[in-house]
Amino acid sequence: MPVWICAACAVEHPDTAEPPTRCRICNDERQYVPMSGQSWTTLERLGAAGTQLTIVEVEPNLFGISEHPQVGIGQRAHLIRTAGGNLLWDPTGFVDEAGAEQVRALGPVAAIVASHPHMYGVQVEWSRALGGVPVLVSEADREWVQRPDAAVEFFGGDFFSGDHEVVPGVTLRTPGGHFPGSVVAYWSEGAEGRGVLLSGDTIFPGPDGKWVSFMRSYPNNIPLSIAVVDRVARATNAHPFDRIYGNFGGVIPTDAQAVVRRSADRQMSWMRGDFDDLT
Repeated sequence: MPVWICAACAVEHPDTAEPPTRCRICNDERQYVPMSGQSWTTLERLGAAGTQLTIVEVEPNLFGISEHPQVGIGQRAHLIRTAGGNLLWDPTGFVDEAGAEQVRALGPVAAIVASHPHMYGVQVEWSRALGGVPVLVSEADREWVQRPDAAVEFFGGDFFSGDHEVVPGVTLRTPGGHFPGSVVAYWSEGAEGRGVLLSGDTIFPGPDGKWVSFMRSYPNNIPLSIAVVDRVARATNAHPFDRIYGNFGGVIPTDAQAVVRRSADRQMSWMRGDFDDLT
């Protein structure tokens, strides 16, 4: 039986004879079902259509993984390479043997982590392709796992549940916000030792590399409250980092902690009504 993949968000669902009737993730207000309706695909169909993975080095020991043509949301996954094992972050909605072999060639993967449910992709299929690698999911987002599997392990609790070191030098934290279990990853050796943050949708880099945003829903433009924006910024800035990589190619190249704080203050000011006279 095929593993069903939602065509809109690219999150895998259980292998059943017929596809599910609905994708719960897309029916949530943070995502959407296209006007054309719910539809499904499979790895076999995607492979037959010529879908391929490409891997590029973003900076030393950090690699971006993308599928072409785009599948679902089309996030760019990242692979952090360390001496203690690698982290696959925000796995894509497609994997085949050729793509898995490219990842294996970069060293053993110690864990797979998605920043939040929109980025689960085909995380279980990735695990199997990489030899049964653990898939770590924030406990606060347990209900959103659409394909349960023995490889899926839950960590932490609600936001501020503490830090979780995946491999030496790579630490997870759950500031929440976009989802209660939204996770960020700190890589201490990134950015020439100044530290890198992989932010998922918890903190979204803007196109100019100078600002970030905080949202409950990006496609539906639903904001977070002032209190939550402040909480996310404070929780994320608890560890040092100088650079942010988003999951769609956005980057804050330097001074990223100051950018996070400045952006949070700007967003909070507009939501508070400080600049209503300009509208």
